[in-house]
Amino acid sequence: MVKERARILVVGGGYVGMYTALRLQRKLKRELGRGEAEITVVSPDPYMTYQPFLPEAAAGAISPRHVVVPLRRVLDRCHVVTGEATAIDHAERTATVTTLATGEEGTGGRQLAYDELVLAPGSVSRTLPVPGLADHGIGFKTVEEAIGLRNHVLEQMDIASSTRDPAVRDAALTFVFVGGGYAGVEALGELEDMARYAARYYHNVRPQDMKWILVEASDRILPEVGEEMGRYTVTELRRRNIDVRLETRLESCADRVAVLSDGSRFPTRTVVWTAGVKPHPVLAATDLPLNGRGRLKCTAELAVEGAAHAWAAGDAAAVPDVTAREPGRECAPNAQHALRQARVLGDNIAHALRGEPLETYAHKYAGSVASLGLHKGVAQVYGRRLKGYPAWLMHRAYHLSRVPTFNRKARVAAEWALAGLFKREIVSLGSLEHPRAEFELAAGGKPPQGPPRNPKGSS
Repeated sequence: MVKERARILVVGGGYVGMYTALRLQRKLKRELGRGEAEITVVSPDPYMTYQPFLPEAAAGAISPRHVVVPLRRVLDRCHVVTGEATAIDHAERTATVTTLATGEEGTGGRQLAYDELVLAPGSVSRTLPVPGLADHGIGFKTVEEAIGLRNHVLEQMDIASSTRDPAVRDAALTFVFVGGGYAGVEALGELEDMARYAARYYHNVRPQDMKWILVEASDRILPEVGEEMGRYTVTELRRRNIDVRLETRLESCADRVAVLSDGSRFPTRTVVWTAGVKPHPVLAATDLPLNGRGRLKCTAELAVEGAAHAWAAGDAAAVPDVTAREPGRECAPNAQHALRQARVLGDNIAHALRGEPLETYAHKYAGSVASLGLHKGVAQVYGRRLKGYPAWLMHRAYHLSRVPTFNRKARVAAEWALAGLFKREIVSLGSLEHPRAEFELAAGGKPPQGPPRNPKGSS
């Protein structure tokens, strides 16, 4: 039994936010039933996105609705608020939250009081002041961006197929990806695989007509799978006529021309930015201690240093790695740690409320797997290296075991099974970005002239 009534506020509905709330639901089941505890989850989206499946969703191997988990269905004992935490005053135990309703009412953010705070807002794309990036760049961090990118690639193939202008055709069939981490390499591999397959249905577009360019500022890609597997990945991509440029930066993409630091210039209508992430801006709007990289200083018990009743994990938290040989090392901000930290975090909050000893988070990094397209992949798990079909199979098996809820596991497995029996879908639903355009035109209005202002689109 908890010592006193506890109001628990979870900021963020991603890996850490959802799994921590789910753990608390189970650990505090009796207290929630008696009204001795309540859990509020604040998330900008009413769902959790399983990001490792975004490349396959972009390639059409998985339906977008199976990449997300509805929070209200999973967290049935929690109060889910669809909104954004803009500021947190931990000294007063209050958080300022804006929702769609506060915008309609014009009253500004509402104040939520709490007793225990869990900060798990995740991260946002780390961008640089590259000319033209804000106007022409495409991100790859949300399911909306993944599906939008799929529609965009197929739309460029339609443009190339129907134009007589060689310059327009060349720009439409040139695809530049910036960033050689998981997001960039997997997105490039899956989409190139999809576009090569789709080309068979175009009478005048061949796979060799397309230019796929990967730009990475360091001297290697996929550092998580080790140097040897990174070199193999570069070789594998180049065999597929993908131009991999190491130690190269994107200096400009203004006027739809990608200018690289090695002097190369590529007219292109597609620049995908996957060059890293940074902590969520809400962390800077708190009175909690941050490290030099803007992440919350945490203990090995996942409590915020020097701030009682404040907890954090995942991308937002600098958690010491107690399994590392070198002192002062921190856990990498990845899904492998986030999932495990969420379990310990939920347990520790329950322990703290009951006056019990806290657990220490300790997990030795197991390794990484990455997909490079259908039946292609690389992996380094517990020191063992795999490549090709075995690595791709391990990638699918691992992530199928980790995607939340049996419902999602069954649906994803069924889609994979059906994909092995039937041909890929190559339909572009780009009109989803402007769902009212046709009706507005019929009603006498003007169709939209540019991309929607909402960066997540309408899909």
